[in-house]
Amino acid sequence: MSPLERFSKWIQLKIYQFEVTYSVYMLTPMENLTSIAIFLYLPHHVAFLINRAWFYAHGDSSFDAAQSLMQGVAAAEKAGADAATQAAAHAAANAAAAAESIAAAAATMVREL
Repeated sequence: MSPLERFSKWIQLKIYQFEVTYSVYMLTPMENLTSIAIFLYLPHHVAFLINRAWFYAHGDSSFDAAQSLMQGVAAAEKAGADAATQAAAHAAANAAAAAESIAAAAATMVREL
């Protein structure tokens, strides 16, 4: 028996052992394909849905805070120190509003759970 034939027999034995151990031999080809697809693609799909739901529930508050900070810097460059103080206060107010909305959304989510 050639090494290629021995390797082929060994592979067939391992496939048989897997099918018997996990009862895969009882599944129809469509059930087998469905189970493979579930194990391969479902975890990624669930993670994608959770991330999307998180984004829809909470928004992208980091973008809003960064945008207000850049506006404050631009205002400070144009008008001087007094405008910079006002812009910083405006950015702080925006950050506080964003934190309050996140807290309210979290409270709503916890109540719904």
